[in-house]
Amino acid sequence: MTRKSALAGVEGRLVTTRTLAILQGSYYAATGVWPLLSMRTFEAVTGPKTDRWLVNTVGLLVGTVGAALLVAGARRGPSPDLAGVAVGSALALGAVDTYYSLIGRISKIYLLDAAAEAALVGAWCAAEETEARGENGLTRRHGDERRQEIVHPG
Repeated sequence: MTRKSALAGVEGRLVTTRTLAILQGSYYAATGVWPLLSMRTFEAVTGPKTDRWLVNTVGLLVGTVGAALLVAGARRGPSPDLAGVAVGSALALGAVDTYYSLIGRISKIYLLDAAAEAALVGAWCAAEETEARGENGLTRRHGDERRQEIVHPG
């Protein structure tokens, strides 16, 4: 399977950074607010927590990243800076999920989240490369070297 086919959407179009911002933003917004809305159901799935204040803090931070990604996705797409935050967040959460699941500190269910985070990192890298090459009908403006924007046709 090629990278192009791995990222092909239902209509055969490549996934864009704008679409990834919406997907990751939705995932982070939902999982971020979940413990705030129902700690009981959150713990039923992820296991009991001793420091609920920490769960709430992480939830608010993840939800905030999700909200920023959703706003960017609703507009023209994420800036390179926000794309970096998206990838960095996925790397950090995936690493924590993997390490602490494997040493038995947190539930093995977090390995599912680690897999989702790894998929997001791979998708971001492929989408960025594809957009930089213009293979998906999008082109980058290079007028200002400090910021590269994606121009979406239509």
